[in-house]
Amino acid sequence: MPISLAARNVSHHFGNVVALDDVTIDIPAGRATALVGESGSGKTTLLRCFNRLVEPDRGQVMVGDKDVRTQSPVSLRRGIGYVQQHGGLLPHWRVLRNVELVPTLQHMPDSADAARRALELVGLSSAQFGSRFPHELSGGQRQRVALARSIAARPGVILLDEPFGALDAISRAELQESFDNLRHDLIVTTLLVTHDLAEAGRLAEEVVVMRRGRIEQRGSMRDLIRAPATEYVARLIERARAGLEALRA
Repeated sequence: MPISLAARNVSHHFGNVVALDDVTIDIPAGRATALVGESGSGKTTLLRCFNRLVEPDRGQVMVGDKDVRTQSPVSLRRGIGYVQQHGGLLPHWRVLRNVELVPTLQHMPDSADAARRALELVGLSSAQFGSRFPHELSGGQRQRVALARSIAARPGVILLDEPFGALDAISRAELQESFDNLRHDLIVTTLLVTHDLAEAGRLAEEVVVMRRGRIEQRGSMRDLIRAPATEYVARLIERARAGLEALRA
């Protein structure tokens, strides 16, 4: 089942740098939310609070009805899908073993079958790709494997940190479409970090614009285009105008 996410008055510093400044956000179960903004806006830091890769200085972070600080980082991360920009696949493991990682750690009796199903769901044949090593795959294929690994144990939440940012335009569009279909089929809560406003508008029901560790505006992409709340949001939209034109209709 999908799981809600929430952050309450979360603040965090890296040395003297403010990464998050009293951020509050709610993501309903089954919803897709995108965090957008320039580098250093705090979006990746906020995302990583939900799987305890970042421990905020202040505030409360909830996954479902549980405060993440009450859970061990290991068990928490095993229950949350996570896709990094470059996949994070283990290079010395074959594809099927990479995808099977979390089901195996969770002692699922059918972990190999779960991995094969996950590969098929992201458009890769387990018979064709399961025995390959990551270096034998294209960039788009590696990201599909990373996505398959994130869903193999059927988590209620998937966190994606610039998962398509390193791909060429064609591979990126294909994987965006595959992921959009997949998340609707699985009914999973999704939190996506991206620099690309068009990608955010395509893949998320709600877009959250961040700047200097704070939330500037949140709403549907159409709402942001029609009525940007701040000059910063207006500038972001203007810079991405060409990619956003299709969302006006």
